[in-house]
Amino acid sequence: MGVRIEPWGEGDLPLLEKLLGDPAMTEHLGGSETHEQLVERQKRYERLSESGTGRCFKIVDDATGDAVGSVIYWDRPWRGDDVYEIGWSVLPPFQGRGLAGKGTALAIEMARSEKKHRFLHAFPSVDNQPSNAICRKLGFTLIEETEFEYPKGSFMRCNDWRLDLFGSN
Repeated sequence: MGVRIEPWGEGDLPLLEKLLGDPAMTEHLGGSETHEQLVERQKRYERLSESGTGRCFKIVDDATGDAVGSVIYWDRPWRGDDVYEIGWSVLPPFQGRGLAGKGTALAIEMARSEKKHRFLHAFPSVDNQPSNAICRKLGFTLIEETEFEYPKGSFMRCNDWRLDLFGSN
């Protein structure tokens, strides 16, 4: 099954509600967000590319044209360096088909082409085996297990995975 990534747009709030408004989809992320929080997040996602601080995409199934998930990367400071952080999510009916990995690989190529930050980090929960497997498959190096605040006020145990966008990991 092929996928493409398309820039996040004004009409994508319903997808965001499915991705981050559903407790089953956010069990590794500290829980679902309220409608008001999702509306604010939608606005941030729409402005992200314009701000020059990252990019947000929907993952689209080539065969059907359906939006099946999201992948987003953004600037952040981490351990004294400026890096990208990346995150992804795919709706339950489309999980287990490699779509998250394929969409994330496309977003990584976009981040690499920008030549802005050397390192891109992913921070999946230590309990999120599918996301940790994506990191391994895409060539990330596991740096350490760490405590991470997401969302604000909620701490989780996660793995710090790093990908060298400029060369070898």
